[in-house]
Amino acid sequence: MTSSKAPSQRQLRAGELIRHALAEILLRGEVGDPELDRFGVGVHEVTMSPDLRIATAFVRPLVDGQNEKALKLLAKHARYMRGLLAPRLDMKFMPELRFRIDTALDYADKIDRLLKDPVVARDLPEKK
Repeated sequence: MTSSKAPSQRQLRAGELIRHALAEILLRGEVGDPELDRFGVGVHEVTMSPDLRIATAFVRPLVDGQNEKALKLLAKHARYMRGLLAPRLDMKFMPELRFRIDTALDYADKIDRLLKDPVVARDLPEKK
């Protein structure tokens, strides 16, 4: 069940701390999996559960068409990455890591294509 309430400052701050540390771990190849390193996974956002026990990282591999493979590898190494995060972050509890594909770029591309469609463009006001 998802909450319709906006995330607290605490959730946002914890998410950003984890995002930065996780991105650094993946960038430096600290996981030690050459296949995961080959994908070049970017961490776009990390959302926290209200109790800060679950961190959901929205990621995107730089290699097209490898979303599912990247998610499987990230899930496989989630516990190890959690262990790498713990000494970097001053948190009472290290949250469980979950990974999802970031679809924001796909959505933005879809909207861009819609706005460029001649049928839609004729209804848009002219730029001056």
